[in-house]
Amino acid sequence: LLVSSMVGKDRIIFATKEDHETPSSAELVADDPDDPYEEQGLILPNGDINWNCPCLGGMASGPCGEQFKSAFSCFHYSTEEIKGSDCVDQFRAMQECMQKYPDLYPQEDENDEKATKDLEAASLEASAAKEEKGSS
Repeated sequence: LLVSSMVGKDRIIFATKEDHETPSSAELVADDPDDPYEEQGLILPNGDINWNCPCLGGMASGPCGEQFKSAFSCFHYSTEEIKGSDCVDQFRAMQECMQKYPDLYPQEDENDEKATKDLEAASLEASAAKEEKGSS
């Protein structure tokens, strides 16, 4: 007798001793060498971001996945002199979202906070420099 129920995001399955004694009929599927996401890393050969990369730790699919994708895409494709300095709003939106889920996204330590402030400061400096160039 197999009983299955959903609790939150988890699925709980109860199995009897007999269930465990029956040989498995599961078949292993060999990795597809033509799978474009298999072992490609963060950036695909065409330059696109591999949102399925295990290196992202599920960030692209969590409750703040859209904000993460927006911020990371902005940074990746940024052509600013200070890379990502045009992405402060996207990173701020991502950070605000993550603060709503402290269990999933542990609050940043002082080093992470400093990095965020440095990025914001760099963005402000870049904006000021642009205005100076444009006004002369």
